[in-house]
Amino acid sequence: MPAAGAAVKKALSRDMVSRERPPARSARATKASRGNWPANPYAQDCPTRLVLDRIADKWTVLLLILLSHRPWRFNELRREIGGLTQKMASQTLKGLERDGLVTRKVTPTVPVTVEYSITPLGRTLSETVDALRIWAERHMSDVAKAQIHYDRTKAPTV
Repeated sequence: MPAAGAAVKKALSRDMVSRERPPARSARATKASRGNWPANPYAQDCPTRLVLDRIADKWTVLLLILLSHRPWRFNELRREIGGLTQKMASQTLKGLERDGLVTRKVTPTVPVTVEYSITPLGRTLSETVDALRIWAERHMSDVAKAQIHYDRTKAPTV
C-alpha cells in the first residue's frame, strides 16, 4: 500500500470502533476486567489498541492537559497550542468527545460559541498524560544528546 494510502487507512481506522465484540483467539486468551473482550494489547485485533491509538497522539495529550485546568473555547485552544490546525483540532476534539473524554457545549450566540470541558473519565487520563509531558520536559536535553551521539557514531556512510 502506498504511503499516502496507509496514512488514510490509519486516519480512518483511528475513529472506527467495532460495534461487535471480537472473538477470543485462543482458550488461553485472558479476559478484560469488563466484558468478554480479550485483553492482549500485543494482539493485532485487541480493542485496547483503539484506546492506545487515541491517547498516543500528541494533539490528544496537549488538549487533555489544557482541558484539565478549565473549559476552553475552540479558538482559544487553537491559539494556545502552536501548530494545531483547525482540521486537527476539530478531528481530535470530536474523537475525544466520542470516547467520552471531553464534552462540547454550544451556546447560540452570534457567532456561535463552542466550549470544551474535560469529563471525569477524561480527568483520569489527563493525570496520566501530564506525566508524559513532565517526563519529556525533564529529559528533552538527554534525548537531544543521545540523538547527536547516534548521528555521529551510527550515521550511514555514503
